[in-house]
Amino acid sequence: MGLIVQKFGGTSVATAEKIHLAARKVVAAKQAGHQVVVVVSAMGHTTDELVDLAKQVCGTTNPPKREMDQLLATGEQVTIALIAMALHAQGHDAISLTGGQIGLITDDVHTKARIKEIDKQRILKELDAGKIVIVAGFQGVTADGAVTTLGRGGSNATLVAIGAVLKADVCENYTDVDGIFTADPRIVKDARKIDCISYDEMMELSSVGASVLQTRAVEFAKKYSVPLHVRSSQHDGPGTWIVAETKAMEHIVVSGCALKKDLTRASLKGIPDRPGIVARLFSAIAKANVVVDDIIQNVMDDNTASISFTVEHGDVQDLKPVVEAMLKEFGGGKAYYETNLAKVSIVGVGMKQSTGVASKMFQALADQKVNIQNISTSEIRISCIIAREDAEKSLQAVHAAFDLGKS
Repeated sequence: MGLIVQKFGGTSVATAEKIHLAARKVVAAKQAGHQVVVVVSAMGHTTDELVDLAKQVCGTTNPPKREMDQLLATGEQVTIALIAMALHAQGHDAISLTGGQIGLITDDVHTKARIKEIDKQRILKELDAGKIVIVAGFQGVTADGAVTTLGRGGSNATLVAIGAVLKADVCENYTDVDGIFTADPRIVKDARKIDCISYDEMMELSSVGASVLQTRAVEFAKKYSVPLHVRSSQHDGPGTWIVAETKAMEHIVVSGCALKKDLTRASLKGIPDRPGIVARLFSAIAKANVVVDDIIQNVMDDNTASISFTVEHGDVQDLKPVVEAMLKEFGGGKAYYETNLAKVSIVGVGMKQSTGVASKMFQALADQKVNIQNISTSEIRISCIIAREDAEKSLQAVHAAFDLGKS
């Protein structure tokens, strides 16, 4: 008898009918002889609706982050109870538990908390009693009991973290798509489902815009060697396996491409050019829990420097006060913000041994008259900052350039 951890996303539990369909998949795993833990997200667009409601109440003021966590955590609590009820209605014993009830402890960074530990004893106790355990994803508590949430896609982190501590045989992530695709199929019509992809490739794709899995969830999976299976909640066909890299994967130069649409570039001009300035700046930004990407620094003739970097648009409200405070501390400089930016990226472990990959990508964008504003790379990724208006045609162009629509 194995142990399976399943996760159902918001669209997979959006209605009573879909909740019963998800419950039937859980029952099938149970009847196959497995112990089953289920992680669920809030129903449909519940989280977005709660965010909008908070903004209506607060007006132009940003809602307090602690209270946002209290609010947003309620979405998953509704779902776990309904899933448990559906399982009882189908004749199977189940129990619903919040993040706090399973001892999922996080740090105290509200709205972007990181998991520190999980007390697996409560889950094991219920499994040993023959129950199906339903856990609220996306949430935890601090050491002193404050409710926290794990950021967008945080239910995936809950899935893999539970899978890791329980040493699950597999983590199954059920979504409204068939698996991981070579590009967003809503934008690229001939995007193809990938049968198998490495942890590193999936981490890169997640970090540059592929929204099926949160980057931290894939990091967990790689660190603890948890096999991940991303599959459709609408049928029983195979999806995409995310596993350790194999030699066969190196023959595929580019596995997929992704698009991140909502980027803002912050440019700080006229700041002092002396040791320690950059360290102090980005240390302060990190303390505000703002993730920075694509940094460029230029030194001027007047002993000043210009630094530009990109952040996700949703982090700008947290970034601006930090930047203004640092400019005052530096005694000079001005900050400028450009909001209409996007990033298109290609990813593949085969890039390690291949040449000409970058030039092919750049030519594909040039053929579409897309201007590249910045380039960043890793061993298995190439990313280009472009105008947001060019985003979709850029993704389509690089997908076609590498024949990703073909098997």
